[in-house]
Amino acid sequence: MDLDERAVAWLIAHQDRVLSRTQAHDCGVTPGGIQHRTRRDGPWQRLLPGVYLTTSGVATSRQLEVGALLYAGPGSLLTGMAALRAYRIQGRDSRPEPCVVDVLVPHRRQCASHSYVVVHRTRRMPTSYGCDGALRLAPEARAVADAARSLRDLAEVRAVVAGAVQQRRCRIEDLAVELREGPIRGSAQLRKVLQEVIEGIRSPAEADLRSLIINSGLPRPLFNPDLYLGGQFLARPDAWWPDAAVAVEVDSRRWHLGPAEFEATMRRHARMGAAGIVVLHFSPHQLRAEPERVLRDIAGALRAGRRLAGIETRLAA
Repeated sequence: MDLDERAVAWLIAHQDRVLSRTQAHDCGVTPGGIQHRTRRDGPWQRLLPGVYLTTSGVATSRQLEVGALLYAGPGSLLTGMAALRAYRIQGRDSRPEPCVVDVLVPHRRQCASHSYVVVHRTRRMPTSYGCDGALRLAPEARAVADAARSLRDLAEVRAVVAGAVQQRRCRIEDLAVELREGPIRGSAQLRKVLQEVIEGIRSPAEADLRSLIINSGLPRPLFNPDLYLGGQFLARPDAWWPDAAVAVEVDSRRWHLGPAEFEATMRRHARMGAAGIVVLHFSPHQLRAEPERVLRDIAGALRAGRRLAGIETRLAA
């Protein structure tokens, strides 16, 4: 078979300069040709068994991901943190790129994990998938659930779930299905975070606030209730003590959709203040770095507070 240089060039360009042995053979590259190209000073380098990086230097994260799919074979899908990065689903502000790439393959396929590739043989192989160039991606909810099962830090799981929901990449109902139908092992933190979201917690910072208050010994507030004044909607604070007319808000611009929504938040705070509500503002950094001070400020406001006439509290459905 003659070498089809155009086909090789197209594959290399389409697959971020990564090529499999099978593809190279199909394009007419002989075993000897591969061996010559992957010699010590050659233009190609071995990335995984049967997978080559057709350039010198260190592989990028995307090249590693393309290589993982070529290694795992046709129909394989990226899942977990690698898929979330391709979907641009945000997690924590300073999360390093994952040191492994998780790949789903059908349960009957004989394919073992190797190097940085973690192969998950599954009987629940998704029937649809997303694409990002040469990358095939598990559906967003599956990728979030798989990522959550691999993470050890509860705050990281909160960030991943909140990022997906805030960006409208998947629904809570979809994550609940993944939790119910997926493996039990490693699911405890995902279950906890979904329960927080169901209770109205909308971001990792709000979850941190909830945990801090519940474990503090302070009177338990209502989380995310709807407040009305004169029959008109007033606000939905993150935490609310009706007997003291004290509200707490976590101010984190990151978890709003844009400047307009952030300005709307500021107007909501102003409305509560004008109604006589004591509104305490804390940043996510303060919750993590100064929890004792945050609790002292809340306790002081509760001692000085009083119930306001006319403020109606309704729990969100």
